[in-house]
Amino acid sequence: MQDKSNMSVYKQALRERILEASMNAFARKGIRAVRMDDIAKILGISKRTLYELYDNKELLLWECMQRYLEQKKENMKQMDAECMSVMDVILHIYRMKVEEWRNTNALFFSDIQKYPSVQALLRQDYEQNRKNFIGFMERGMKEGFFRKDLNWEVVAVLFDAITDSIMVTRLYEHYDVEQLFQNVLFVALRGVCTASGLQKLDEYFSALG
Repeated sequence: MQDKSNMSVYKQALRERILEASMNAFARKGIRAVRMDDIAKILGISKRTLYELYDNKELLLWECMQRYLEQKKENMKQMDAECMSVMDVILHIYRMKVEEWRNTNALFFSDIQKYPSVQALLRQDYEQNRKNFIGFMERGMKEGFFRKDLNWEVVAVLFDAITDSIMVTRLYEHYDVEQLFQNVLFVALRGVCTASGLQKLDEYFSALG
């Protein structure tokens, strides 16, 4: 991770442009297919300028993912500030994730596993998400959407296992992301819902047609 405290305003702005363009290119083509030369050409800058900020592609990818995770956290804070119910948040995330995955080449998900520092960053985020997930589900229980007879730590393990299975077996290469969400994750989610939670889900998917 680079020390940005001494960066000029110009370099900080350039860094943001680089991260935005790089993440878009990685998502569209896969990580290994995008060279540092390609990113420099996209931005109309020299390779030397790019390497002054990022010594190698793994460092660049690490900062891209860190920026993505920070933006995701800010989005969650905004949703909380708007006092949305747990079910509203889940459905909002669902819409965002479907759109995000549809615009991401399947190669991105397999390529990213080959970068150790990025995997370490994702594991750290994963552990924090586990804690947040339990608190989130307990909140949904208080709101009346989720059952009160469940151990949420065990439920968290279940959802982690489902997500891991999708990634390890690369189901995203064979099925549309919306099919994966509706036929795998939402089937599991229905199992923890009360009648009110099920009604909310059914109303949402009925509206989708």
